Amino acid sequence: MKENRDDPSAGGPNVIEVENLTKTFGAVTAVDCVSFHVRRGEIFGFLGPNGAGKTTTTRMLTGVVPMDGGSVRIFGHDILKEPVQAKQRFGVVPETSNAYVELTAWQNLMLMGDLYGLDRAHSERRSRELLETLGLYGRRDQKVRGYSKGMKQRLVLAMALLHEPELLFLDEPTSGLDVQSTQMILVLLRELNTDGTTIFLTTHNMEEVNRLCDRIGIIRAGKIVAIDAPERLKTAIDRMHRLEVSFDRPVPADALAGLDGVAEAYRTGDKWRIVTEDPDLVIRSLVAFSGDCSVAILTLNTLAPSLDEVFLRLTGEEQP
Repeated sequence: MKENRDDPSAGGPNVIEVENLTKTFGAVTAVDCVSFHVRRGEIFGFLGPNGAGKTTTTRMLTGVVPMDGGSVRIFGHDILKEPVQAKQRFGVVPETSNAYVELTAWQNLMLMGDLYGLDRAHSERRSRELLETLGLYGRRDQKVRGYSKGMKQRLVLAMALLHEPELLFLDEPTSGLDVQSTQMILVLLRELNTDGTTIFLTTHNMEEVNRLCDRIGIIRAGKIVAIDAPERLKTAIDRMHRLEVSFDRPVPADALAGLDGVAEAYRTGDKWRIVTEDPDLVIRSLVAFSGDCSVAILTLNTLAPSLDEVFLRLTGEEQP
């Protein structure tokens, strides 16, 4: 975890600046006056239910889909007015592989190098480096058609990194992948970010968001409903605290619900969950209850709120 993760003032100049971004499809407004920024050197997670507008937003940021209103600047370059200058600074990893399946991995990378105007020696050196890092060098001369989904995704990541971009967009980079491919990609993303690469990550995987992201933005029905560090969002969304306790024998629900400080008590398996605004008061009440009723406390833990709870509260939907 990076030291500046929860410091809202940390980070350098903005790498991405989005102002009043709007996109409509017929009578449907898919993205509705969205504004946000991404700081240099951070990992920014972009979350939302299916159909919320996150993919459309990302495609406008990368110049794939034209916007109907607003502006997007990448490293100060307007994505509409200066697309070449902007696109030279970033790489894109789409959810679906964009590698040519009738070409080999090596041929795909050489083609990508030509598209970016890299000299052949640089393309070859960089390609070997990336393929070795991603465990594909031994399969470099095999046609991509014979690759597994995880291998294809690793190749697409190598293609996006060939020109050493300062900014990387990723759309569900580990969705449906095997454990080996997932770990390779996550390790590389952490290393890239440590070396200064800014990362814009669209994902449904809350564990990845917790592990990687400095800040997250949540979009619902085309509007941004929250942007902050994960830990601050967890704290802001619910001031209530949760405790989990188990006893050496059954206890009645009304006995726990009636203790000082308890707002709610409910059973989960062989344990009880207690919701409270004052965890210290509840702990004292539980200790007193244990002594008065000759019931031993076997376990007592404070539960941290989860990003899944934040997402559900803000969007009204669970992550798929």
